[in-house]
Amino acid sequence: MSTDKIVVSTEHAPAAIGPYSQAVRVGNLLFASGQIPLDPTTQQVVEGGIEAQTTRVLENLQAIAKAAGGSLSGAVKATVFLRDFNDFAAMNAIYAQYFAAEGMTAPARTTVEVSRLPKDVRIEIDLVVSLG
Repeated sequence: MSTDKIVVSTEHAPAAIGPYSQAVRVGNLLFASGQIPLDPTTQQVVEGGIEAQTTRVLENLQAIAKAAGGSLSGAVKATVFLRDFNDFAAMNAIYAQYFAAEGMTAPARTTVEVSRLPKDVRIEIDLVVSLG
């Protein structure tokens, strides 16, 4: 397996707001940085509750996976950070629309409640995707 790191980025997901990459590919694995619910066009947090924020995060991750030649169906590991665990059921319902389609194997997942997230959003998700 190649150990060369290839930076992956797309204008269809928010630009990095710090010293990190949207994603890095190593061999056939894509490591997507944690995405928060920023609109890629405006770089602003989307309006709405956990449903709207979860949807935006997953759309951002989908765009990054696509930019690397993959898709969310190749996701092997997700980490979900919630500001309030009371949002779990609503987040999970949206998450299932992206990762529990007929015939799709859902990725392994860790979900944790955290005290604060960037820009005071309700959710952040990072992802590891198999591209091969």
